[in-house]
Amino acid sequence: MHHQTKSPTNQVTVLQNYAGLDLIATAVLIVDRNLLLKHANAAAENLFAFSRKNVMGLPLSKIVMDDAQADGVLSMLGKVHGSESGLSEASVTLSTPGGQTLHCSCLATPVDGGMVVIEFQPLDQHLKIAREEKLLEQQKLNRELIRNLAHEIKNPLGGIRGAAQLLERELPDDALLEYTQVIVKEADRLQSLMDRLLTPHRLPKIESVNIHEVLEYVRAVVLAEFPESLTIVRDYDTSIPEIMADREQLIQAMLNIARNAAQATNGEGRIRFQTRISRQVTIVRERFRLALVVRICDSGPGVPEHLKDTIFYPLVTGREGGTGVGLSLAQNFINQHAGVIEFESIPGDTKFIVLLPVRSISQAQAARRHS
Repeated sequence: MHHQTKSPTNQVTVLQNYAGLDLIATAVLIVDRNLLLKHANAAAENLFAFSRKNVMGLPLSKIVMDDAQADGVLSMLGKVHGSESGLSEASVTLSTPGGQTLHCSCLATPVDGGMVVIEFQPLDQHLKIAREEKLLEQQKLNRELIRNLAHEIKNPLGGIRGAAQLLERELPDDALLEYTQVIVKEADRLQSLMDRLLTPHRLPKIESVNIHEVLEYVRAVVLAEFPESLTIVRDYDTSIPEIMADREQLIQAMLNIARNAAQATNGEGRIRFQTRISRQVTIVRERFRLALVVRICDSGPGVPEHLKDTIFYPLVTGREGGTGVGLSLAQNFINQHAGVIEFESIPGDTKFIVLLPVRSISQAQAARRHS
């Protein structure tokens, strides 16, 4: 426990404007000198799984922790009342009324009127934010690298293909045409690959999109590619509103993920499409009131351990014959919508989770300009 000069929350008139606390990602509780709850923000409702209107005025120890675990925090809060500066605990363990155990960093700051503002940040949230930031920064570097590389490769490809076609006309033996045709075919394949690598640099075309229409289209395409014994089940929240997004980019992103899932099961497994709405979601330090969550789950062997840190890098693949472009493109497309793709994977249960903020058309267009 150590002295803390100022808290970010103490820099605003907290007690005069509770509504402003709903805009931040940190869980905030405000208690009086008797440790009775006077306010909780939306992030606190999400973290501790309570409804604030049902817990106002209750003792803190009855809301977010049990007596056995509360001693350290309650002692800390007692010291805060007699201090002009805040006190912080590097790590505390709390229990919710529902029995969930949370490991959080905790910061307490005295404010006017004998109140104390308590901020809780889940320790795993720090790791999640750091992981997302690292992923997005790496994606930016990868995009620039791949773009430059693709341009360098495209230039000689046309010459190679043209030279092969000219050579065909001069060959004395038709049996040798097989070799020039291989050159032309492989040049075309590389040209297609380079075009796909350069595609993400087109700005999104923002329009109103029904995510379930996108997923149904993807489902039909994947089932057509694996018609024998692949099963795709749907678990949709049909109340989800339309979102502002680029329809083609969303189709391509979802298709790349779903196709990977089908290939992971050799076209014989079970894939599940799930849609949900999540509230007060933080995506790389930016807080969104609503976010669309799409999960594409498969029963395949899972992501190999040695690829888990690099699975979204371009040209990284765990499948023989794969290009390693699909997931990188999908991440790029979702990033351009201020979203992110995450995954959880164990053998027999792999989930790719797409988080997309639900925004107005003006917000979506502003994000596009800064992508």
